[in-house]
Amino acid sequence: MENVSQRVSSLSISQTLEMSQKSRDLQAKGIDVINLSVGEPDFNTPDHIKEAAIKAINDNYSHYSPVPGFPELLKAISGKLKRENNLDYGTDQIIVSNGAKHSLANVLLSLVNKGDEVIVPAPYWVSYVELVKLAEGKNVIIETSIDSDFKITPEQLKNAITPKTKALFLCSPSNPSGSLYSKNELEAIAKVIENSGVDMYILSDEIYEHINFVGKHESIAQFESIRDKVIIINGVSKGYAMTGWRIGYIAAPKWIAKACNKIQGQLTSGASSISQMASVAALNIQTTNIADMVSAFKRRRDLVVKLAQNIEGFKVNVPEGAFYLFPEVKSLFGKSDGEININDASDLSMYLLEKAHVATVPGSAFGSPDYIRFSYATSDEKLIEAMTRMKNVIDKLK
Repeated sequence: MENVSQRVSSLSISQTLEMSQKSRDLQAKGIDVINLSVGEPDFNTPDHIKEAAIKAINDNYSHYSPVPGFPELLKAISGKLKRENNLDYGTDQIIVSNGAKHSLANVLLSLVNKGDEVIVPAPYWVSYVELVKLAEGKNVIIETSIDSDFKITPEQLKNAITPKTKALFLCSPSNPSGSLYSKNELEAIAKVIENSGVDMYILSDEIYEHINFVGKHESIAQFESIRDKVIIINGVSKGYAMTGWRIGYIAAPKWIAKACNKIQGQLTSGASSISQMASVAALNIQTTNIADMVSAFKRRRDLVVKLAQNIEGFKVNVPEGAFYLFPEVKSLFGKSDGEININDASDLSMYLLEKAHVATVPGSAFGSPDYIRFSYATSDEKLIEAMTRMKNVIDKLK
């Protein structure tokens, strides 16, 4: 008899990972599936980073690392924040973890007590609400739509804050929508928090920082009035094509960094020593790899937006960052091809997988059930083929 904890029972399975697994299952049967459900760059880690990892192995970086990270990496992160973001964080304000998801978990477990409210704008990355549950907090969802480019307004935030509010999630550029907040929009949010009279914090997820199609990345930590309320979550996975290396980090007030160090010391200890030394090279050595990758993603974005606009039933906007499209598909609900009825986005995603052999993720996974998400982190040829397949089967819905 299964007797798992209530903690485990309360969690949902990641639908992004679930759809990716279903794709692999079909591929194992010999079916040509185009998997647009995964959230990682299709580029390989740059050679100079791999060479740094090889050197670390040869230099015998094979022992336990300090819990917060090697001094070399903490210094590299501090330098990056100053150089690229004009933010001053000492090495004692930075904690390196086993990926940005681990960093988020550390922060929530350090901040949130049972019953504390965490404001989560929807659409949200799938793990936000689940990690809040794990910390025994209460999710307070602010709904947005494609008409607002999936961004919350200061008024919405003001109305969501209560005396129980402990934190706000802010993800810019966003997974799943690709939207990002301008400096003026961030300043307006900062003023709401500054004037709220509530002791609350901002979890600023900036993991897609470098995949930005409109200009300089803006961090809400730039505003001095709320700097001591901001926890930056970032890592090397997206911008440096290092998803499998599992290195994330936070930059935060010292007391929060100290608390995360304490929790991490009991749960995992330090992150991989080899991955850390590779990350030093990623952050310290300036190359054209990021610019080339962003240029490719922008070209692909323009391609899929144009193709999606020709699919009847898809309402699309133009994402300003990351590598996802998040079309509204509710006009397809209630339709059928004669065999399969489309009642919601989950039905549509399964229809696209089974009939078009294209893997997407239903918007319900991200708190926005009228949408689907697909990644354009793959080749132009595969994107054209995937969009053609989707159009062909959607055209059969009546």
